[in-house]
Amino acid sequence: MGILHDDVVMISPSEKERDLSVITVNCPDKTGLGCDLCRIILFFGLNIVKGDLSTDGKWCYIVFWVAGNSSTRWGLLKKRLLAVCPSCYSASGISYYRPELQQPPRPPDVFLLKLCCHDRKGLLHNVTEVLCELELTIKKVKVSTTPDGRVMDLFFITDTRELLHTNKRKEDTYEHLKAVMGDAMISCDIEMVGPEITACSQESSFLPTTITDDMLQLEIPDALPSSLTSTSVSVAMDNLLSPAHTLVQIACQDHKGLLYDIMRTLKEYNMQISYGRFTIKQRRNCEIDLFIVQADGKKVVDPNKQRALSSRLEMELLRPLRVAVVSRGPDTELLVANPVELSGKGRPLVFHDITLALKMLKTCIFSAEIRRRMIGDREFEVYRVLLDEGESLSIPRSKILEAVWNMLMGWA
Repeated sequence: MGILHDDVVMISPSEKERDLSVITVNCPDKTGLGCDLCRIILFFGLNIVKGDLSTDGKWCYIVFWVAGNSSTRWGLLKKRLLAVCPSCYSASGISYYRPELQQPPRPPDVFLLKLCCHDRKGLLHNVTEVLCELELTIKKVKVSTTPDGRVMDLFFITDTRELLHTNKRKEDTYEHLKAVMGDAMISCDIEMVGPEITACSQESSFLPTTITDDMLQLEIPDALPSSLTSTSVSVAMDNLLSPAHTLVQIACQDHKGLLYDIMRTLKEYNMQISYGRFTIKQRRNCEIDLFIVQADGKKVVDPNKQRALSSRLEMELLRPLRVAVVSRGPDTELLVANPVELSGKGRPLVFHDITLALKMLKTCIFSAEIRRRMIGDREFEVYRVLLDEGESLSIPRSKILEAVWNMLMGWA
């Protein structure tokens, strides 16, 4: 099967602000492709309103209708979507799928951004927003405030453009940070670091087990606080409607990254989607129909596998992230846990949304950390934010929790 390279990903931006833009992907198939595409679309701040997917196991055709804004960089989005599509062999401008060309990606280089500045409200969010715009992914962060009002930010970052080793890219990053920070910036330095420096600390030194076990539990509790979950989720599986596929029907409330959460869960269970349709109805109610098969091309007939998959989908749609506001001695601490994909990538823009919610509450951040923690056989990216003692006391914890949750879910 051949296709012009420019036609692998096609984007039709909307002409009017309220209209939907259309993204079409026509390329060789691979397990987890839908997850990769949805993660990138989520990173660019777009919401998938409707979607259609079909594949014969070798070639796939996907259409997403997305709602965005006038600042979306469509050309860059197309480039990033093309990068995750399976490689093709090009001859005379026509691309052909060559499985033998598939190579595991090289781990990206990690850089340490050391930023010293005078503190002010919303500063951490402003820095995070600049890094997102420059496609610099935050892997770990350590933020601390000194008694004299200075802030030392340590960001361990990777560069999607793979140019941060060049002086030009470093200077461009500095100029963007200087533009948003102004006179608050004291110093800024970027250097490449080795894997031994970026390795996570032992989890016992990071979070109390009593907190994380409650936050990260993998089973669905009998009752979850409404402020910490989406509304009711229905997951039904049927093997009678199709002779070759298992039908998964999902009804739930829409939230930011909904389709991404479904795709990453199916990817974890090594399920392949042969055909799927996603639509948002009135009042943000969603209906998803997915015809799936296992890696061996057969239906999901084992009752235990069906229950496990249904339970995990329900859990991930009820609580795609875990959020808690707890006491740390006399202080108030915000904890957010983000499931990590098998590929090692986490949900994008989580730290961006956390800092934005706190900025809107006019709450200062005294210190912040991002680390990874294993629980059972799953890895989580855990965000630990210690709020300024004077500021946090004036805002009820329930309001902090609600504001952060709504921002993460796209309901703010």
